[in-house]
Amino acid sequence: MKATRVHVSRRQLLAGGATLALGLHPLRGWAQKPTVKLAFIGPLTGGTASNGLGGRNSFQLALRERNADPKAKYRYEAEILDDECKPTVAVQAALKASSDPAIIAGVTHYCSVTAIATVDTYHKAGMPAMVWGAVLPEITYSHQHVEITRVNGTMINQNNVAADFAVKTLGFKTFALIHDTTDYGRAHAKWFSEFVEKAGGKILSTQGTAKDQKDYAAELTRAKADKPEVLWYGGLTPDGVRVRVQMEKLGVRAQFQGTSGIKSDTFNETAGPSAEGTLAFVEGAPTEKLPGGKQFLAAYAKAGFQEPSEAYGPFAYVAANLVMDAIEAVGPDRAKVAARLKRTKQQDTIIGPVEFDEHGQNTVPLISKYVSQDGKWVLWEDSEYASGKRTLPGLKYKKM
Repeated sequence: MKATRVHVSRRQLLAGGATLALGLHPLRGWAQKPTVKLAFIGPLTGGTASNGLGGRNSFQLALRERNADPKAKYRYEAEILDDECKPTVAVQAALKASSDPAIIAGVTHYCSVTAIATVDTYHKAGMPAMVWGAVLPEITYSHQHVEITRVNGTMINQNNVAADFAVKTLGFKTFALIHDTTDYGRAHAKWFSEFVEKAGGKILSTQGTAKDQKDYAAELTRAKADKPEVLWYGGLTPDGVRVRVQMEKLGVRAQFQGTSGIKSDTFNETAGPSAEGTLAFVEGAPTEKLPGGKQFLAAYAKAGFQEPSEAYGPFAYVAANLVMDAIEAVGPDRAKVAARLKRTKQQDTIIGPVEFDEHGQNTVPLISKYVSQDGKWVLWEDSEYASGKRTLPGLKYKKM
């Protein structure tokens, strides 16, 4: 039998010696707990790494807290894997995690292209995988896999709110759409177009572009000729930054609006002054306004992580806790954990009650509106744009 090594500090040894002298066994409870491994998979390198690192840190915070709980039946270890926001890399990571019988479940994927690429891998392996950031509806609604659940919302509600806000609240009527041609970008464009037209707006043009495209001059020149009031981009931060910066260089006078894919600190840092006045929409409330948000942020700060938790960190934290709650309830058995997670109803978490529908999809009706102000994402209702102290770029152009 393989021996288990336990690292104990000098201080712990001294304390333990004193305790042993009293006839107690300080390490018994900790050492006797069976170990359970959980996988975290997300983009830890590349243009969306800030979101992945925030999710990873939040996942690790949940494990640390559970391991410090004397009532926990198991000791949890993490297997951290980088999917680079690339489908092929994600499938390799999913295969590595799911082929390890010691890994009972995973908290998986920020990018929709990676989440949708891996659902069959988790299903075939029978490994529970709870998505913590990807928003493509098909990730939960295109199959009946019991292993797949998602704690964050989908892009359907996000685009409904985004379209209504742009047309009915801000008064924009004409839109030019540019999106990446991944499943993520195409689906965002589809849903946003439907809701814009339903709200009374008009789509002047829709153009697909390659992911990681560097030069958008051709697409922006075409959009400029259409004279839209809003240039909408459906894609992730790195491409969104390039579109926004190149808009200004080419003199495209339109409001810039994006999806949750550009809602990261990296967008503001990289786009610089060009980010000012950009709109983005995200499922759920700002972290500090979540039911347990302040407690989460305090624990996150105390843990000393170098990177911010970002918009989807709380979802990774909640996903990890839901998975561990299921393991504590039914034991480290993949099939039993998957079935338990699928039945989640009114579970209290820091993001509020979590309840999965028959597809394993959490119903999160709240969508938050953000505007970039002085290099930071500010909740629209709290911004100087909403109070009237500042005017959105697109509204200024309308008056010219």
